Amino acid sequence: MGDKPRVVHLNSIPSTQDVARDLPIGSIVLADHQSAGRGRQDHTWEAPEGAALLVSFVLPTNPLLSLAAGVAAAEACGPPVRIKWPNDLLLGDKKLGGILVEATSTKAICGIGINLSWAPEGAAMLNRPRDEVFIKLREGIGAWSAAPGEEVIARWRQLSETLGRRVRLTLPNQSIEGTAEDISPRGELIIDRVAYSAGSLTHL
Repeated sequence: MGDKPRVVHLNSIPSTQDVARDLPIGSIVLADHQSAGRGRQDHTWEAPEGAALLVSFVLPTNPLLSLAAGVAAAEACGPPVRIKWPNDLLLGDKKLGGILVEATSTKAICGIGINLSWAPEGAAMLNRPRDEVFIKLREGIGAWSAAPGEEVIARWRQLSETLGRRVRLTLPNQSIEGTAEDISPRGELIIDRVAYSAGSLTHL
């Protein structure tokens, strides 16, 4: 498809991630509807047509991209949206959106979904225009994905709804409960002085 970045806006597709995977760095894929949208750990992402911001950014690889994208998305949504480790957006105690980063050796595909005018039961919606949120998100992704790691970590801490809370981290072979104390320079969650790089997190 050439080396020039593209902005692709499609009506209904299985997943923005699948389209973005074949595009060069700097490209953006927007969709009005996804028939097979997905989140982390094979979770599905569903929303009626036009009811959510569904976008994938093709970016240089960055070990802190998931955190940087969380900061950019929370800022684009505005207060009082907060971040739950590793990649959920919260409005109050309800999930507003999520982030999925899929990296290859040459680039990273950063997918972001935000509920705007509809939300599944138990979730939250932002009730703001899609174009407005997208413009802010595009600017934020550009800035935060290129920011020094320590700045990303510092801003993530400010926006975190996880740090300082009792949490349960579910791993494939065990479940850990404790206090989420901090995140490491690599973005790992530190629970009772032990760093974890992945898992399904529940706020207690």
